Amino acid sequence: MSILGKFFRGLSAPPEPLQAPAPAELDAKEAMRRIAEMERRLISLHQLAVIDIEMRTAREVRELLAEPRYGEPGRLERHGRKVWSQNDEDGILQEIFRRIGATSRSFVEFGVSEGRECNTLKLLVEGWSGLWIESAPTDCAFARRIHAAPLAEGRLELLESFVTAENIDRLISDARVASKGELDLLSIDIDGNDYHVLKAIRSVRPRVLVIEYNGKFPPPMDVVPPYDTERVWDGSDYGGASLQAIANLAARNGYRLVGTNITGVNAFFVRGDLVSDKFAAGDVAALYNPARNWITPGFASGHPPGERFGYVSDAVLMSR
Repeated sequence: MSILGKFFRGLSAPPEPLQAPAPAELDAKEAMRRIAEMERRLISLHQLAVIDIEMRTAREVRELLAEPRYGEPGRLERHGRKVWSQNDEDGILQEIFRRIGATSRSFVEFGVSEGRECNTLKLLVEGWSGLWIESAPTDCAFARRIHAAPLAEGRLELLESFVTAENIDRLISDARVASKGELDLLSIDIDGNDYHVLKAIRSVRPRVLVIEYNGKFPPPMDVVPPYDTERVWDGSDYGGASLQAIANLAARNGYRLVGTNITGVNAFFVRGDLVSDKFAAGDVAALYNPARNWITPGFASGHPPGERFGYVSDAVLMSR
């Protein structure tokens, strides 16, 4: 019940037996009834507004993807689909691995929050294994509860740690995933120090790299925020590095940019020895998407994630 509802309920005392209710009590009950009706209508209006926004943004996404450049051979944007990723990363990753294959079916992702909306949950459900790193204690506690099964099976390892350039390589090399062979996927989302942390990773050379970039800065702008071990995103445009800066760093490490998603949030890189002719040709500017954060609601996949999680693939069930 709302605070106002509790307030009006407190105005009326229980009636004496066989005694007619006082007018003040009737007024309070009528006020409570009207408040409850207003709350019901506001909830309905909110639901309708959310549906309307999702429909409008989904339509905008369809219109954007209809542009000829997104239909060029090798482009990834039209393969985008949300299952449990924030935007369309699930579909793009599925298409990348369809083209290049996977080896150990392993991943490392940091910045997973509660583990209900991230780039590797779909892969975990499909039988992959790997490492999650998250700094927020409450998010880690929630993730441990809803993903208790893969944690108990050893398919998932969850570390509660604030990621820095100084500790990331040790965190990865000390984890179980380091012994599984070639790492298939590394996903980085820490809202600020992403570039510096990527630069510090030496113990693994994943086949695929996903990293957030600051879509505010179009190529050839090559900008990187200074490294700050205590940095936490403040919600402003002072976010991560530009796409050009990250692409330059990745290229020096032997990776090629193969695409970005339509919302202009994540960049996808594939190790150079695996690219061949499987992806779109073009420089960073050709593959750049500007920040379109407002169309994130267009990637709805049904009801919001719940507080229970029990999905597992048939292949995993059969292997038990």
